[in-house]
Amino acid sequence: MFDRVFVNAVAADGSPLSLAVAEGRIARLGADLGPLDGVERIDLGGQLLLPGFVDGHIHLDKSFVGDRWHPHQAAGSLRERLAVEKRELALAPPIVERADALIRQAVSFGTVAMRSHVDVDATTGLTNLHAVMEAREKWRGIVDIELVAFPQAGVMSCPGTADVLEAAIQDGADVIGGIDPTTLDGDAEGQLNVVFGIAERHGVKIDIHLHEPGLQGIEQLRCIAERTFAAGLQGRVSVSHAYALGQVPDDEVERIAADLARAGVSILTNAPGDHAFPPILRLRAAGVNVFAGNDNIRDAWWPYGNADMLQRAMLIGYRSGFYSDEDLNVALAMATTAGAAVIQKRDYGLAVGNEATFIVLEAPNAAAAVAAVPARRRMVRRGQLVDSTC
Repeated sequence: MFDRVFVNAVAADGSPLSLAVAEGRIARLGADLGPLDGVERIDLGGQLLLPGFVDGHIHLDKSFVGDRWHPHQAAGSLRERLAVEKRELALAPPIVERADALIRQAVSFGTVAMRSHVDVDATTGLTNLHAVMEAREKWRGIVDIELVAFPQAGVMSCPGTADVLEAAIQDGADVIGGIDPTTLDGDAEGQLNVVFGIAERHGVKIDIHLHEPGLQGIEQLRCIAERTFAAGLQGRVSVSHAYALGQVPDDEVERIAADLARAGVSILTNAPGDHAFPPILRLRAAGVNVFAGNDNIRDAWWPYGNADMLQRAMLIGYRSGFYSDEDLNVALAMATTAGAAVIQKRDYGLAVGNEATFIVLEAPNAAAAVAAVPARRRMVRRGQLVDSTC
């Protein structure tokens, strides 16, 4: 009946948990599965079981993981930063090698799915996208990788990019991206027309980088929510960063949160160190899905990061002032179930019928794992204990 059982573990709340696997799927969960003669038993010694991590926002084409150390270089504007990035990446190993190294590192920490933004514009064409697609193929069946066609240099301000974005979707990108429709592109309506037009024509999702400040950023969020609702794209649109949500009074947050919830627009944050960021609990209370990602990892934008989503959950909790177990569990949900919902990952989570893929780590409960970020972890993939480093 069962291929094997994992016994003597604990669930997220610290309660006893055992798990039976049949044909790579979870067949039974419970505090005690009772006597099961003739079935392989793996005693987990009181360790915690968690679903695999989901990185909702990463840049596989930009990272220097797998390369030499690149000291951070200061830049006074976004355009200067893009010039630094272009210069440094020209001196780095090929994208395929660096993307592979970063995926490997993320998998070693227990990541089972990710959404990667990949630079696509009139200057780079589809080169980065094709390279990351090549790296993705190597990891198929181990980690699900959703790709965003990301117009880092702008859409309207970089002539020809709209056509390249369309081509990226036709070549296999899963999500259409956007960036700062007003402050970078100077034509908010034009950019959103392109982004939403491609999404509607091809049936793909949307994820827009939004760094615009204060009320200007709130106005862009309102426009995105209105377009999402009008197009019937509820649950298929995300806004990454949305710093403005952390820069305006509570009453403004409440109003825009209601709009975002009505439209089913999700918000991504990595709780960046030098920026205001969205008030997670207030947004969730209004019904907005808030999820997490590492964003840039050791690249020309900043030197930090190691691709560990449990560490990212800790940083989100730390910066948000999450102290209670309830709040620490919110940080974990952002790095697991909330991101899984955004990328629409199937058969995910510790529930009967789902794929038996999960993390085993030394912690008395999930809140403690977020607070302490235990380094020692093992991975069970489709019911088999595996080397997490693959």
